[in-house]
Amino acid sequence: MNAHSHIELSYLRGAIAEGEGFAAFAESIGRVRGNFSEEERLAAIAEADRTMWQEGVDAVGDIVNGTTSFSAKAASPIYYHNFVEVFGLRECNLDRQREILKYPNSSLTPHSTYSVPDAPFREVCNRDAHLPLSIHFMESPDELMLYRGKGSLHEWYKRVGFSCDFLHYGSPAERIVNCVPKDRSVLLVHNCEIGASDIETITSHFTVPVSWVLSPRSNSYISRIEPQSVELLRTAASNNTASHNNINICIGTDSLASNWSLSIMEELKMFHNIPLAELLQWATINGAKALGIADKYGSIEVGKRSGIVNITEVDLEEFRLTDKSSARRVV
Repeated sequence: MNAHSHIELSYLRGAIAEGEGFAAFAESIGRVRGNFSEEERLAAIAEADRTMWQEGVDAVGDIVNGTTSFSAKAASPIYYHNFVEVFGLRECNLDRQREILKYPNSSLTPHSTYSVPDAPFREVCNRDAHLPLSIHFMESPDELMLYRGKGSLHEWYKRVGFSCDFLHYGSPAERIVNCVPKDRSVLLVHNCEIGASDIETITSHFTVPVSWVLSPRSNSYISRIEPQSVELLRTAASNNTASHNNINICIGTDSLASNWSLSIMEELKMFHNIPLAELLQWATINGAKALGIADKYGSIEVGKRSGIVNITEVDLEEFRLTDKSSARRVV
């Protein structure tokens, strides 16, 4: 399961400089995305879809901002849930996004806690309550710093004239719990800069499992950040409390604008010290739970559609992945 991707950005592979930080990455996409033809975009999407399937991905939580990816998805054996992203601090009109909802398995989601004005953020979080949300969350320290009037996001917004009517919440975590209903299924994506207090704030609010999606290679590509939240989440998940039983860790790749590949195996290899059995749970049933499709995918059971993947070059004594580990679909 790839719980978080942007397959429509596959044409940007290698087009964005590595390691320049989050604000520079966001600005770079705006500069270069017009340099590619429709044919190049479609070919890149089809290749990305094909490669994910060959490596064993059965389902993807995919962020969309347009309709370019839907022809490839219609022909793909992969199940896609399309998170139709709402964002824009200068103008945030939902009409264009609502047009995309005519495609199968599509629902609205706010992009993040730093890029959507208060009214549309609340509107989106409170509609279609039976469908999940996917929100970029604490990907960089600048997200928290924005709420304090500091950091590169704050400086960028000030330079281009963006205004934020949501800083009164005090932090991204507080905005989540004040705007998202407690029984709403949510994927929080990246989580590089979360602390124990953020985890406690969010898990104490929600009455259903919160899915914490990790995309470590994307974080390395953009900002050279290694998410320190992994052990915090694992520790919290192991605590025997009602709120912490709501922690569901899963894996995403982000996009080829911010990653070298869309390989779940390469993401898992970033977690060197975590047992393979735990990693496989993150990459299979946990991802299916996040997307609301655990009745059909994520484990080998009668009546499910899950494929079978052969993982090679595993350290069988320690039962851990190695640098040479790779995955290939068998069924």
